[in-house]
Amino acid sequence: MSDQPHPSLRDLVLQRLAVAGLEPETADLLRDLFPGTPPGRTARTGPLFLRSITAAGWRGIGPEATLDLTPAPGLTVVAGRNGSGKSSFAEAAEMTLTGDNFRWQDRTQVWRQGWRNLHDSTAPRVEVECRRDGADLPATIRRSWHGANLADARVAVHRPGLPDGELHEVIGSEELSLYRPFLSYSELGAVINGPMTALHDGLAQVLGLEQLSDAYKEAGVRLKALKDGEKKAADTAVTVLAELRTSDDPRAVGAAEALSARRPDRERVRVLLAARTEGDATELERLRGLSTIEGPDLRDINGAVARLREAAARAEDARSGSAEDARRLSDLLERVLVHRRRGQTADCPVCDTPGMLDDDWAARARAQVERLQREAGEAQSAHDGLRGAVRAVHDLVQPVPVWLRPEDSPLAALWREWALCRSTTDPRSLADQVERLSAALSDACRQESDRAARLLAERDAGWQPLAVRLAEWLAAADRAAEAEPLGKRLKAAQTWLKKVTDELREERLRPFADHSQTIWKLLCERSSVSLGSIGLTGTANQRKVKLDVSVDSMDAPAFGVMSQGELHSLALSLFLPRATHPDSPFGFLVIDDPVQSMDPEKVEGLARVLHACAQRRQVIVFTHDTRLQQAIRHLRIPATILQVSRQTDSVVKVTRTDDPVSLAVSEARAIARDPNVPQDVADRVLPQMCRGALEAAYLEPARRRLRAEGHGHADIEARISKTHKVTELAALAFYDSTMEPAQVLAAVAQEHGTWARALIERCNAGAHQQLAPIGDRMDLVRDTERLTKAVRTR
Repeated sequence: MSDQPHPSLRDLVLQRLAVAGLEPETADLLRDLFPGTPPGRTARTGPLFLRSITAAGWRGIGPEATLDLTPAPGLTVVAGRNGSGKSSFAEAAEMTLTGDNFRWQDRTQVWRQGWRNLHDSTAPRVEVECRRDGADLPATIRRSWHGANLADARVAVHRPGLPDGELHEVIGSEELSLYRPFLSYSELGAVINGPMTALHDGLAQVLGLEQLSDAYKEAGVRLKALKDGEKKAADTAVTVLAELRTSDDPRAVGAAEALSARRPDRERVRVLLAARTEGDATELERLRGLSTIEGPDLRDINGAVARLREAAARAEDARSGSAEDARRLSDLLERVLVHRRRGQTADCPVCDTPGMLDDDWAARARAQVERLQREAGEAQSAHDGLRGAVRAVHDLVQPVPVWLRPEDSPLAALWREWALCRSTTDPRSLADQVERLSAALSDACRQESDRAARLLAERDAGWQPLAVRLAEWLAAADRAAEAEPLGKRLKAAQTWLKKVTDELREERLRPFADHSQTIWKLLCERSSVSLGSIGLTGTANQRKVKLDVSVDSMDAPAFGVMSQGELHSLALSLFLPRATHPDSPFGFLVIDDPVQSMDPEKVEGLARVLHACAQRRQVIVFTHDTRLQQAIRHLRIPATILQVSRQTDSVVKVTRTDDPVSLAVSEARAIARDPNVPQDVADRVLPQMCRGALEAAYLEPARRRLRAEGHGHADIEARISKTHKVTELAALAFYDSTMEPAQVLAAVAQEHGTWARALIERCNAGAHQQLAPIGDRMDLVRDTERLTKAVRTR
């Protein structure tokens, strides 16, 4: 599968829409269904790798134990017998990042009772230290418990030198759902044995077609709303028709005829409703208005009037005091200062005295204005309060209702007098008028409302209820008729969306299917069962994944013809393309016990698959089956082997038993010790093997240095692939990459001794078929082991 993320789905849809030849209205509707790029899928800054997994008081681990990992692409095998605690590390990583373990899902409560270690009474804790490629700081995600329930966990994210953060800052729940990087043995079976709808939805989500599905669903929701409107109109017509047929009113008879037609006559019903009061529509509307009329709210009025009178009293007190004089004098001086500034003259505008308003006067006047303004504050506050109180009373005075204005009735006259209160500015007069008129108007409105309600109840006692129900039907029928063209466009939009979804699904599923087939061929190279195309079919509850399976070129049902090992191989073939999808933010995979039920040939195939994944991902495999390690060694696949052992009281130890360096040294030592290997063969083979050990030793610090310098994984691998000599790798790891081989050898001799330079020269000579006696075989191996240890501990 390509490492390039998919282009914007919206852009693809709009490109196809531009040449679809649909009606403009339908095309506009489809654009409306794709308003923009959905949130949640943000750009990656680099894949997330694991640096360590730690657990204490968790499952089979008692005292704190840590599984150290290299946060970079590569294969790590964590081995150990059943019960050694190795799977506890895998479950600790899964619990830390997801808050759950797959093997506990849909199980009884007893499965969740063994999460706390029996031999350690400390608070259980699991944590994962991770690092995003290209990021400066690692992050430690910790989940700890201080209670008896598994759900009572505290989660914290620690970064050096920064405040604790939240889990979503490192990885989101949507990403965990889409590209889940964990696969346990129970989950391996669930991929196949679980609901096919879940497998279908998992693959469909990874294909990134959710917007198409959402658009189709939204079109369906809108279409259903229109159909519901049509059904409501039809149901209402049946009910109203039955009610109309119980009346002998001519209008009811006519309305029943209009509704009984094959297509109900909406226009005839509209005419009947317009004439329902036999020319007295104006009076009816007037009565309806009077029946709902409301006068002033006396509680609000009385409160506002009381506040107005209090504000008027405060303003009057301020006006008669010195504060008012200060305010007036301050205002006068302010105007004189403005006149002086605008006119740019010092002459007094009152007495024409030249130079009277000079700078000294202006300074004294401004000082006096500031003093007077402080004294006038009380008066100003009182005036402001009075203006606000007047405005509040004015706001409560409502104008005459529009339909009441033409009338010459006592109520209309009283309301006009009430409305004139808005023009009264004298506070005391305003308070008296509003208090008097509000009580009179409120009483008059209540009387008129009661009278109008009685008259309405007496009018059209038989026809009116039918007219109301008929109006309800007409409104529903009008809405349904108006929506009919939209319904046709929605159906056309759904048809087009289904076609485009099928096309894009096939396009995006093809590389996924190709990847699955490649994995299947590696896992089941000699199997008579062949895996062909993979497709997503069905809708609603019939969703499923269609697998093209054949046995000896004969089509066969996928699951019925496969052995358990083949079923697990199929599950891996479906899991790995999803977990290694180019849009996945995870740079790691954690796979627990994938070897079970596999024959030796499939185990070798699994080793090849894991090796292929490890070129771009950090692959961590937990297993108790030694066959995987044997296959890795047999195929000479570079891998780090960690051994987990469990001692008394759940003390778990992790030891590094095998890695590319120690593997190469061990194999060289075996050749050196074998008396059956002729000397001329040893002279040719041992230098090459020792050189391989040195290259492996320098490779890790070279990658580490390049990562520290900010290089991405692709750039690192490209640079390493261009190195063809031990001296080039050494320069890349510790010195200057531009140094000549002789300069590197001199640096090695200065750092480690002349024996180290001589060792590299002997290995290079032997590796380039420059045969020369190597001397003591074991001396060459011991020097190689000595230099590799020095390089790795530098």
